[in-house]
Amino acid sequence: MTTLSEPRLSALLDRLFTEAAAASPETSPALAGLPGEERARLLQSRTAYRELYGLLKDLPLPVSRETGRLLYMLARAGGARTIVEFGTSFGLSTLHLAAALRDNGGGRLITSEFEPSKVARAKANLAEGGLADLVEIREGDALETLAADQPETIDLLLLDGAKALYPDILALLEGRLRPGALIVADNADDSPDYLDYVRSPANGYLSTPFAGDVELSQRLA
Repeated sequence: MTTLSEPRLSALLDRLFTEAAAASPETSPALAGLPGEERARLLQSRTAYRELYGLLKDLPLPVSRETGRLLYMLARAGGARTIVEFGTSFGLSTLHLAAALRDNGGGRLITSEFEPSKVARAKANLAEGGLADLVEIREGDALETLAADQPETIDLLLLDGAKALYPDILALLEGRLRPGALIVADNADDSPDYLDYVRSPANGYLSTPFAGDVELSQRLA
C-alpha cells in the first residue's frame, strides 16, 4: 500500500476533489459578469493577475485527479527528495507530492501561496492527511518567498499559480534544477511565453504537452 492509498489520505482526497468539483470557477458569481477578453487579460498580465485571483480566493483551483496522480508518479519514479511548488491553493497537489516524498523515504516540499485564507486551509488539510511534517508553506508573493532560502538542488518543480508568472518563477529557480529535474506546468496554454521558452532546445529543456492541459519538461543540463 502506498501513502496515497492509505484510508485517511484517500478519503481526504476524495472529499476535497468532490468539494472542488462543486465549486468550479466557471460557476462562480464573481466571474459571471466578467467578459472573456477581460478574464484573459487578467490571467495573462504580469501586473493585473492578482485582480482575477482575488475574485477566486475562496475557490480551491485544484489540479485534476489525473494530474494529481501524475505528480505522485513522477515524484516517485524520479526518487524526488526536494520539490518546489508555485501555487498551493487548498493543497490538493501538495498532498500528492508530499505523499510521494513520504514513500520516497522523506524530503522537503516548499510551496508558496499569497492568499492567507488558502494557506490556513492547506495547513489544515496537510495536518489531516498526516503530511504536514514534509511541507513548508511560504505565504506571500512567490517572487519574494521563493527567492530566499532556496534548496541546493530541486528534483521536481510544479507551476500551478498565476500563469503569467510561470516564466519568472522558472527563471528564479532554474539555477537550482538538477540535470534531469522535471517541471510540471498546469494549464500552461495560458502562459505562451513559458511554452516558447521550455520548447526551445537552446534553453536546455526537453518539453512536451501532456494530458491536454499540462506541459511536462525535463532539465537537460
